[in-house]
Order: sequence, then structure tokens, then C-alpha cells
Amino acid sequence: MPSALASHGPLDGFSWPQTEAFSLRLAPPAARLVLRGDGAVAAAAGAAFGVAIPQTPLRAAAAAGRVALWLGPDEWLLMSEGEAPTLLAAMLEDALKQLPHSLVDVSQRQIGLQIEGANAARALNAGCPLDLSPAAFAVGAATRTMLAKAEIVLWRRGANAFHIDVWRSFADYAAKFLVEAAARAPR
Repeated sequence: MPSALASHGPLDGFSWPQTEAFSLRLAPPAARLVLRGDGAVAAAAGAAFGVAIPQTPLRAAAAAGRVALWLGPDEWLLMSEGEAPTLLAAMLEDALKQLPHSLVDVSQRQIGLQIEGANAARALNAGCPLDLSPAAFAVGAATRTMLAKAEIVLWRRGANAFHIDVWRSFADYAAKFLVEAAARAPR
């Protein structure tokens, strides 16, 4: 993993809240690639990536530190913790060389935040217009949405566990928004 991803970031020095009701922390560094293509591209990429690329809207699939998040009918965010983006991209490009597709490395553009606790959904809903009840946004659901004024990719990892990907330039804003929203949540 390039040291630039791990050594300096927009949230250096941030005070991360860690309570039973709400915790927020920086996600581990990860390669992030946006893949676009048809079903054949998804199948070939999934075979090479080791994770079936979701064909169902609003879904995520994960295995062995890798995750594929559905962003649209022909668009997915592929993430792999601790893996060099250039090596991952080269492996996928090799698997997709005969298929029309787009694969863009967005590892430097985005940063991941992990939100957990009984007040996680409530804090997110302070700025996210989606219904985050388990019936409407179940474990494994993923989508591109808004958190206040920042575009995010939201993935429900567990009953009270979420991952958001946000552009680095909005990371401080999103983290501070979540901390303030959690502080205002009823106990």
C-alpha cells in the first residue's frame, strides 16, 4: 500500500468517539476502484476479484477483506483492505481485457469511516434522507446517497454497523457532522 494513503490524511488528530451507543473510527486503508460495465464484465471481474459482483440493486458482497458495492445498474465500487491499488487494477484489467469496461482508481479520492453502536443509524439519519430501519435498509445494503451536504457511499455491515466512503475533502465535515448528530441523539 502506498505510504501516502496511510501516513497523512484529512482526519489526522481527530478525536474519535468510542462509546457503547456510538463509535466512529477511520476505516483501514484500502484500494478503491470504480468498475463500470455490463453483466459479462461483472462476472469476469467477480471471478478475478474473488467476490461476486452484486447484480441486485442496493447490495454489497464481501469476502476476505474485499467488498463490491452496487452503485448503479452498471457501476460498482470495489474495495480491498491493505492491497495496492495498482496491483489490484492490473489484475482486474487482465481479467477484463477482452470486454468493454471502465476501471478507475479512486483510492486517493475517498476515505472510509466506520460507524457503530445503537445510535449509529440515528446519527446517520440526521443528515441522510434514507430510511435506515433494518426492514428498509437491511444488513448488506449499499448505495450512494447524501450525508448533509456531502455525497457518500453507505454500506450497512451489521445491525448497528455502517461503513461510509466519502471524498477526502469532505471527510472532516462528515466526521464532525456524525459526532454532533450522535451527541444530540436521545439516550
